[in-house]
This record gives sequence, structure tokens and C-alpha cells, in this order.
Amino acid sequence: MPIKSLIDRIDAVLPQTQCTKCGYDGCRPYAAAIATDHEAINRCPPGGQAGIQALAALLHTPELALDTRCGEHQPLMLAVIDETHCIGCTLCIQACPVDAIVGANKLMHTVIPDRCTGCDLCVAPCPVDCIAMVPAKTEWTPDLAIVARQHHQQRQRRLSTLHPEPSSLAARTLANKAPLSVAANIDTAGRQQIIADALARARARRQKP
Repeated sequence: MPIKSLIDRIDAVLPQTQCTKCGYDGCRPYAAAIATDHEAINRCPPGGQAGIQALAALLHTPELALDTRCGEHQPLMLAVIDETHCIGCTLCIQACPVDAIVGANKLMHTVIPDRCTGCDLCVAPCPVDCIAMVPAKTEWTPDLAIVARQHHQQRQRRLSTLHPEPSSLAARTLANKAPLSVAANIDTAGRQQIIADALARARARRQKP
């Protein structure tokens, strides 16, 4: 079987949450690593044991237990932003692999629930800890995976257009800016001052009775 076809078939089995918990920059790079570098098939927590079984059947290899060093399988979660404390820094927008967060520089951000894959990549960058992961109360389905892949591919194409120079997806992610947040794309000291000012405003709001 041609390598590209094999990668396509492996990618079709993966959940397309693009969470990077496997150690790769998304589901497609992980699929390529499995196909070309004999990477282990048990590094995808969102796919869980069912995903490992599907990969084992596809590749005619023994089933393995989930590698919990990559994380534990758990029910689908969704990101929720506490909009009263959001400072509009755009860092979560830059981190989201499927463009599920909308907002603008210095303005409130919000999550589009139907787009969120529960990857939690937006949580760590938030400087005011206003993003929480909550139970989705729904199951992740193959149809949702197809849509998530499309959103991820659209985002990759946009980033490649903006930043055609060779770089990792993670590097391009950090360079991704929402259309209305270009003003924040200034020197490092300026960005730090913007965030510091926003943090001060957020603390002041929290201290109000």
C-alpha cells in the first residue's frame, strides 16, 4: 500500500482532537509517524482503547494498552471561558487548533461549543486562569472528527499562507493572530506591557465587591 494511502487510513481512525498528547503536532503527524517510523499505536488518550483496537486491526498488529504517560482516556470535555475575567490577550485563540475561540485583542473571547474538540490546549496559555474544561455531556463521534479535521486543515492552510517559511506547527501557532488583534503584534516588551496592564485591570475587577 502506498505510504500516503496508509497515512490517510490511519488518520481516518484517529479522533482529530488535535490535542498533541501523543507527542506530535496533531493527528496527521502522528498517523505519519505510525506509518513511516513504526511509532506505537497506543499514544492517543482521546481515542482510548477503542481507538487502539481500530489501529491494531487496520495495521494487523497486536493490541496494546493505552500509554498513560500520554494521558488518561476520559469523557469529552469542552472549554469554557469565564468572560467576566477574560482580558482579551488572544493567547487562547492562538493556541486553539480548530479555530473554536473567537474574540479580538483587549475584548472578551468566547468558545464556539460545536467546534471545540476538548483538546485543552487553550488552558495553559491563559494568564488569568479564566478557562475551564467542563463535561460535554455528549460523545465524540466520527462525524465530529471529520468536521474537526476540516477545521484544523483550514487553519493550517491559513497559517501556511501567513507564514510560508518552514516551521513546526507549534511555532506557526504562536505566530497566529486573530484578524482584529494585529495591534498586539509588536515588540516583546510591548506585548508584556499589554498583558501586564490587562492583568491589573482584571485584578481590580475581582477586588470590587
